[in-house]
Amino acid sequence: MNENSTPEAIRSNPQLNAMRTKICRIGALMYERHLTDAAGGNVSARVGDYVCISPRYAGSKYQWNIQPEQVLVVDMDLNILDGTGEISRESKVHFKLYREFGEHGSSVIHAHARNALVFAAAAQPIPPVLEATQKFGTVPCVEFAPAHGSDLAEHVAGAIRGNEARIRKQAMAVLAPWHGLFVMGKDIDATYDAVERVDENAYILLMAKLLDNNDLLAGPRQGLVDALKRYEH
Repeated sequence: MNENSTPEAIRSNPQLNAMRTKICRIGALMYERHLTDAAGGNVSARVGDYVCISPRYAGSKYQWNIQPEQVLVVDMDLNILDGTGEISRESKVHFKLYREFGEHGSSVIHAHARNALVFAAAAQPIPPVLEATQKFGTVPCVEFAPAHGSDLAEHVAGAIRGNEARIRKQAMAVLAPWHGLFVMGKDIDATYDAVERVDENAYILLMAKLLDNNDLLAGPRQGLVDALKRYEH
């Protein structure tokens, strides 16, 4: 361990302190807004050579009322340098994405977002039906793999490959069937924003099913796509 990686050095690093505080705020906000639940979810962000990540059981034991000193500071080999508790079992996905796409984005959020979970439970993708979600394209639903494993990490990374420009612009979102939403963004603010937009988009799709014409959004959605294409040229 070098002198910059000691617990004392970590705790005196203003960038790490600010990020640990922000992760607590975003976790609480997600829980409050039904973007995750007590069953799970994770928030992480890379700061230089380190990753700040919410600890295991942030939902089930703490209902996302965690303090900055509980947020783990981890190196890229998953060694815990500071923080309390265990590293999340979903860290395999987070670190797979950082290793492969870290030049494009610096934050990953795994969310049990209420409306997006409906699509995850049905193993269905989420097409964009709002101007605010066109930039994400259709959120794909990947092949099933058990939670907490390396296969899940590979499936999520596989869906992101070729979509790195979405991360550089804001974020790329992926659904894991029967599990939840994974989003990697250019920074933690963009990543959180994408989680909320994708879940709102999912809500609109679900509510549209209550209308007599289930395809009522098809025409307007294509019209929006066409209009955006015209503005791009």
